[in-house]
Amino acid sequence: MTRKDKVRLAGVIGWPVSHSRSPRLHGYWLNRLGIAGSFVPLAVHPDDLRDVIKALPKMGFAGVNLTVPHKETALPLMDRLDDAARRIGAVNTVVFEKDGSASGYNTDAFGFMENLRRSAPDWNPAAGPAVVLGAGGAARAVIVALLDAGVPAILLANRTVSRAETVIAAIPGPVSVAWRDRSQALADANLLVNTTILGQTGQPPLDIDLAKLPKQALVTDIVYAPLETGLLHQAKLRGNRTVDGLGMLLWQAVPGFEAWFKHKPEVTADLRSYVLGDS
Repeated sequence: MTRKDKVRLAGVIGWPVSHSRSPRLHGYWLNRLGIAGSFVPLAVHPDDLRDVIKALPKMGFAGVNLTVPHKETALPLMDRLDDAARRIGAVNTVVFEKDGSASGYNTDAFGFMENLRRSAPDWNPAAGPAVVLGAGGAARAVIVALLDAGVPAILLANRTVSRAETVIAAIPGPVSVAWRDRSQALADANLLVNTTILGQTGQPPLDIDLAKLPKQALVTDIVYAPLETGLLHQAKLRGNRTVDGLGMLLWQAVPGFEAWFKHKPEVTADLRSYVLGDS
């Protein structure tokens, strides 16, 4: 039985958006907490994003998540930005205020780090450098999260060096391009993070040699389909601890749900199973 609150609306905007598991995730919380609300997928062409952002609060929406390709292009459409969104250069969570204005947040860094803390509580960020693969928006969020957690140095490895240099220029801190072969760059790593889509279902595999990676290093992949990517499988076989990417998805959703529906949800084993399932 639902509480007799005013029905609240939220959703996720993408192009395409049918692949998103966010409706399933938020729907689970709404049902479990007995909240009168709905979270819907909204397929919005990039050319229409500005008009949609303006229209949604008039339609009763409390806010939305943003996914590819809207996270960066939404920045100038926000009336306010939190510090994380400014530093990362992307918005993934929008809260519509009572006056219809839009406040933009980025919860990806929070979600990434909370997943590491919960899944590998004995991992020490300050124990050594991290190697981050990729230079897209997800990499920016991961780098900000790692810097804030106290990682002493970050090596950024990307196929296009100029793009890696652009990311580094935008985020002050001890971040540098892995000029050497990326496999060689792993020699001193305390953490390896894949932020690319390589290894995701339907994508080419991630080609990397882990031979020089210290056995005590933690390996994580933000890809969660499949849950155990080729990178994580390879790391497990050689004895490294691993953290899958599903937790990042779940934890990044907590602040938005709380802002829109006025209840703080829990991330549980049952939630993980439900989000991964098809029933």
